[in-house]
Amino acid sequence: MGKHEGVTVLHRILIVDDEPGIRLLLEEVFRDDRYQVICAASGEEALARWEEWEPDLVLLDMKMPGMDGLTVLRRMAGEKLQVPVIIMTAYGELPVVEEALNQGARGYVTKPFDVLELRHMVDKLLAG
Repeated sequence: MGKHEGVTVLHRILIVDDEPGIRLLLEEVFRDDRYQVICAASGEEALARWEEWEPDLVLLDMKMPGMDGLTVLRRMAGEKLQVPVIIMTAYGELPVVEEALNQGARGYVTKPFDVLELRHMVDKLLAG
């Protein structure tokens, strides 16, 4: 987090999930004086937001209709993934988790996840 002319620069978090309830929950958890939040409901929308908004961290659901999370991650990684990505996945999808970590994801949480644990993970990744 830097300062620019006395104004605190917020970290930008992109939340990608096709479930409105999860997007809303995560927006509530992260929208504060340290984070700016933008949401995407699909893989296509996520890539558009990624391009235009250049987030500092991405929370990415793996299972979405249409373009899934792995495809989104591969497209982001195609530009040399420098931004931390935390994937959100259903319990038991270990091969998907392994593939995502191989593609450059920095961590994962399984649904239903503990929002405090996720917040701690994000805080730690963005503090460095």
